[in-house]
Amino acid sequence: MLNEIFSNNLRRLRIDKKLTQEQLASTLGVSVQSVSRWECGNTLPDVMLLPEIAQLYGVTVDDLYRQEAAAYSNYANRLFAVYESSRRSEDFLAAEQEFARTAAILTPEDLRIWGILYHYMAKHCAELAQQKLQQAMAHPDVSEEVFCSSAQQRIALMCDLGKGLEIAEQYELELNKTPSDAKWWLLSTAAWYFVKDYKKALTVATEGLNRFPEHALLHTYAGDALCNLKQYDDAFIHWREALSLDSSALDAAFSMGFCYESLQQYDKAYKVWTEIVKELDRRGLVVERDYPAKLAENCLKRMG
Repeated sequence: MLNEIFSNNLRRLRIDKKLTQEQLASTLGVSVQSVSRWECGNTLPDVMLLPEIAQLYGVTVDDLYRQEAAAYSNYANRLFAVYESSRRSEDFLAAEQEFARTAAILTPEDLRIWGILYHYMAKHCAELAQQKLQQAMAHPDVSEEVFCSSAQQRIALMCDLGKGLEIAEQYELELNKTPSDAKWWLLSTAAWYFVKDYKKALTVATEGLNRFPEHALLHTYAGDALCNLKQYDDAFIHWREALSLDSSALDAAFSMGFCYESLQQYDKAYKVWTEIVKELDRRGLVVERDYPAKLAENCLKRMG
């Protein structure tokens, strides 16, 4: 029964694709007699030919054994349908690779479906990101540092999803409930900063620093907010204070470098980037040091 379904599918899918037995035989490098015997159910193609046959008909190998399998316009669209049903990362990768492989011959409709593939995967990745970040925050062994860094990443993600104001208000409530805990000052500041309400972020950071004057990250966010408000001198005061409190606070150093570049003070930016490179080298972070090294190189070119 299975072989009968298989042979019927081979014939029907070939006809759907408007191919003659001769054309199929030529494409696969076999004889016309072989194709005829497959479609009559007398013999089966070599198993190594099955992926090529399936791809040619715009189906999967499994489809060849399914009753009345539908032919797709191309293999990429069939793989998209697989991912649309399964939402598994490996199925996304298979479809994405096939779209990329055939990009030069894709129709506008194919490109539309390719775009939908990325849309679905982006939504799926966002859901997974939220899940993993929340798991990190809720883990019984989580440290305050990891809790705060996970929460900040979640804030950034929620802002990307258009839910920034919602999470900013959530952290403001947490802060009002427990103002004696520094992490809520940090996270409330971060939330307002990421929704680009820099005045509100600065207000919260300033009030937090009145309670916790040695909180390096609060100084960093205060500097970032001031920079966006174009109060550069005050911004550098906070960034330098952050680095004096915690020399490993490279977020403050990066903010300084980018601010100097925005002010076209490339000599000062170059100095910051090279200091960051030295610090990362000292830590043995050979991959992470490449980015600031490139920034330093770009500053040198602009200085020259």
